[in-house]
Amino acid sequence: MRILQLGLLVALASGVAAILIYIIGLSNPYDRFRVTNDDLSALKALQSGFKKCVDANGLGLQAQMSQDYCHVTIQYPSETVPKWKDPKTGELEGLSFDFNLCEAVATWEQVRNSSTILTKEFIDSLPNGWEEYAWRRINKGVQLGNCRNRTLCMEKLTSVLPETPPFVPRQFGRCAVIGNSGDLLKTNFGEEIDGYDAVVRENGAPIQNYTKYVGRKSTFRLLNRGSAKALDKVVELDETKKEVLIIKTTIHDIMNKMIREIPIRNQVYLMLGASFGSSAKGTGLKALEFALSICDTVDMYGFTVDPGYKEWTRYFSESRQGHTPLHGRAYYQMMECLGLVKIHSPMRANLRREIKWLPNQSIINAARISSEKILRRFGAGTSNPFGACSIIKKRVKGKSPRIPNLREDAVKHQRHVKGATMYPLERNIGNGILCMVPNMN
Repeated sequence: MRILQLGLLVALASGVAAILIYIIGLSNPYDRFRVTNDDLSALKALQSGFKKCVDANGLGLQAQMSQDYCHVTIQYPSETVPKWKDPKTGELEGLSFDFNLCEAVATWEQVRNSSTILTKEFIDSLPNGWEEYAWRRINKGVQLGNCRNRTLCMEKLTSVLPETPPFVPRQFGRCAVIGNSGDLLKTNFGEEIDGYDAVVRENGAPIQNYTKYVGRKSTFRLLNRGSAKALDKVVELDETKKEVLIIKTTIHDIMNKMIREIPIRNQVYLMLGASFGSSAKGTGLKALEFALSICDTVDMYGFTVDPGYKEWTRYFSESRQGHTPLHGRAYYQMMECLGLVKIHSPMRANLRREIKWLPNQSIINAARISSEKILRRFGAGTSNPFGACSIIKKRVKGKSPRIPNLREDAVKHQRHVKGATMYPLERNIGNGILCMVPNMN
């Protein structure tokens, strides 16, 4: 009898296992990574247009494509004279730079739908968010015991930590991001810049005495570590005192003390950004990332050196070496030819300049889906707005962001994502995102 019972159990288990294997076979998670001929055609179309765009708009830059559908090399003319030296090796900057088009398309399209401001709900939603994440955003975090004392850590962050995002995708229409290049002194962009819906500036770049070149308007200012320590000086740069300050690095006790004691009345937030791997870095890229997360269109001024540059300069101070100016210009040219930004400089001074061979949105969408499959991104191959959500949390009822008088495009986006907020996850396998959805109960 026991043998019969045992045999029945084995048969039953075998049957269940067979059913599970069948179901798993039908819903094989790796199917979503299967790259089809249509996917390859989409990437070929992007590659073809991209090369033509760089060659036509890059002021001498040339794009060289490879056979792997993602890799692209942007090459400077041989007569270009590099000036920047690697401080570690002493080697001059090269004249060719390799980029991954698939990574760029997938990551930047995700940025367009994400919040880039650090919030309390984001930290609360992470597994061990205070101990494993929050303390890294506070200067001398180790001395706070890795935030095991959450109350103390919240006290350090409270001045710059909103409950929910203060800005949402598509909140602004036309935006301008202003770099600090000395090339701005060769232009008269000031009045043009003031015509944008929002203007983003960087670090300690002044406005007064340079309005002819850089305009007066300033909506946001992205700050690095050094500028964050001098908030009392930074707030004097904007005569309206309404500039929103975004810190792209760790918060400092010095900065927090200034906010409370001076007091600094400007809104101050911390930047929560996506990871771009080995691509161009710096405050400029973060300023573009922030603008792309809240604006429909982004124009950039004062970032690039045009052909024939002799030294890397700032418009408000003495000449300096800068950081990888040729690499930066090549990366920004890639961004322009992916339809992310429009570059303005002394040799691109026409506001209505047409960018030739720009990809349309259908090509970008198809290339994004294909790229996510090749990169094996979380949620690859789906048009579901929550497909990339590796963590989904319900927001506490009544805590949803309330931003009055939103543009229709922003309202449409909120409907598309059903009121959810999406946050990039740093160093996350598969580049999944954290999604906060409204609690309807």
